[in-house]
Amino acid sequence: MAAQVFEYSSRWLRFALLISAAVVTQAAAAASQEISIWPGVAPGSEKAEQKEQVSVFPGGKANVIRNVTKPTVTVYLPDPAKSVGTGVIVAPGGAFRVLGIEAEGIDVAKWLNERGIAAFVLKYRLVETPSNDTLMWTQFTARMMATKITGTAGFVDDAKFGIADGIQAVKVVRARAKEWNIGVDRIGFVGFSAGAMVASYSMLDPSEAARPNFVAPIYGAPLGEVPKIPAKLPPVFLAYASDDSLVRDRIDAFYAALRKAGHHPELHVYAKGGHGFGMNKQGLSSDYWIEDLYHWMESLGYTRPVAE
Repeated sequence: MAAQVFEYSSRWLRFALLISAAVVTQAAAAASQEISIWPGVAPGSEKAEQKEQVSVFPGGKANVIRNVTKPTVTVYLPDPAKSVGTGVIVAPGGAFRVLGIEAEGIDVAKWLNERGIAAFVLKYRLVETPSNDTLMWTQFTARMMATKITGTAGFVDDAKFGIADGIQAVKVVRARAKEWNIGVDRIGFVGFSAGAMVASYSMLDPSEAARPNFVAPIYGAPLGEVPKIPAKLPPVFLAYASDDSLVRDRIDAFYAALRKAGHHPELHVYAKGGHGFGMNKQGLSSDYWIEDLYHWMESLGYTRPVAE
């Protein structure tokens, strides 16, 4: 009898574990959903043949995505009980050759979700790179070293599809805002490095109605010549580390242009952190950039439900 009871209990436990696993899987699927931002093939990529792939950053620190030709947003929604009705598009960086999808994408989305904010991680189109990882990283390193000598203007041509995808992402999120329980006038855009350039141009869209409601370019800005700054812009949050020799001058120039045009961007310059700190912890004040961003959003009313 005891053996039968044990067998029955074991079967019940296995069944319960299977049900539990299914529930967890369904919950994970509901937590994130990847959707295309263009109907059909993205304009300009009709003849693209490269295959999207995941590679490991040298040193095995993190995964990156590259050779993207089908831009998407992955939707991360907070617990409905915590939702404040604000959504943020998150654009990872990577010199328009890779996407730092973890520390500049997924980790940011999860942090925002914990505070009731919906997040949409943007996978925008990139410059084609060799399928061989060794060759790709060799070329990537050479490109970045050349950038330190010749400047960032060379990225302007690389950015055109990514910028178009950023602008389209805002339209898609706003069009489906009700479905995702966010306000059409509570959509922000946070971008890192190359993704910061994508975010910057989303707020410079000629159509005021198409712009996000607030923008946070993190260690990045429009590259090359500073673009013409419109008289009306959404609130802007800028952050970088003073030891970031790659883009600090461009961010300073962008900040000066915004101020000259009559705007009042928030600017945080951290003593150290280098380029690409993202959500990585280095024991530095730049570790807290996202808390500073949150406090800024709080001052604008985006961290509290509209009813409050």
